Amino acid sequence: MSQIDRSRILAINPGSTSTKVALFEEEQPLFSETVAHRHNDIARFARIPDQYEFRRDAVLAVLATHQVALDSLSAIVGRGGILRPLEGGTYRVNEQMLGELRQPAKERDHVTNLGALIADEIARQAGVPAYIVDPVCVDEFEPIARISGLPGVERKSLAHVLSLKSAAHRAAQELGQPYNALRLVVTHLGGGISVSAHLYGRMVDVNQALDGTGPFSPERVGGLPVGDVLRLAFSGKYTYEELFRIFTRQGGLLAHLGTNDAREVEKRIAAGDEHARLVYQAMAYQIAKEIGLMATVLQDRPDAIVLTGALANSSMQIEWIRARVSWMAPLLVFPGGDEMLAMAEGVLRVLRGEETAKEY
Repeated sequence: MSQIDRSRILAINPGSTSTKVALFEEEQPLFSETVAHRHNDIARFARIPDQYEFRRDAVLAVLATHQVALDSLSAIVGRGGILRPLEGGTYRVNEQMLGELRQPAKERDHVTNLGALIADEIARQAGVPAYIVDPVCVDEFEPIARISGLPGVERKSLAHVLSLKSAAHRAAQELGQPYNALRLVVTHLGGGISVSAHLYGRMVDVNQALDGTGPFSPERVGGLPVGDVLRLAFSGKYTYEELFRIFTRQGGLLAHLGTNDAREVEKRIAAGDEHARLVYQAMAYQIAKEIGLMATVLQDRPDAIVLTGALANSSMQIEWIRARVSWMAPLLVFPGGDEMLAMAEGVLRVLRGEETAKEY
């Protein structure tokens, strides 16, 4: 392609029950489609790697439907899988990465591993590079951030990294400064909630959003007193699997109010439900506390506090959080947190020479 051509980037994001496919021309989406997969179609595969051809063919069918010529593409990006811990950024897919994703360890056998594999095959056909951007395994902790109160139990960097890093870059654009010159507290507000500290281009701390610390969320319990967790675990009422499911999928708003839909909660509040108001406000209270905690990591006032994710569409949540944190720094809100666009933006930064692609 000539330098005056606009970059066209294909983004591929395999999820547990769907595969998302989007085509961008620069930052503008030409189309975005979610291919839903029936349970029976997925259940017939014993392992995640066995789904490869099924998922690849779903992507190719979308491209055929939209009459996308492979030679019109500039690059292809797949959702980054669970690799060994690495720095944030945009990585060129290479043989070492592909080898690990084809034979993942049991605990790292995750559907997002297919993203880079599918991107690589289609990129080879198109004669263009394949990339991943800010996978979930990004770990930029300093040693001091890893220490817990019990040897053998280490604090981990497991969070909504793609969303957090994308929002950090958007904040840098808004502030007119490079990401690596800023101190930011960035929060992803979704079914799970990640609150992170970004120091000069590195995400140096974050709560363990799935099964660890931090605020409760629409589905997750957040940090709980250890003694109470032990009493539940040894009560004889639950298996490990049942309790893990409660903590990670059936906690938070769902446990308190019977719904994980913030819109439903706000309707109840508008109708005068004071219990719903108390629980919903408590979530904002805990988010604000975690933002304050992450601000201390920066050892100075943040240049901005950034909120993104689906819950950032809730003006009620945003205003409750704003009331508690706005004294620290300007509050920037980027509702939604589009993962497909975030992937494309990561590749665009490389194609434009704003960043250098990293090698795995």
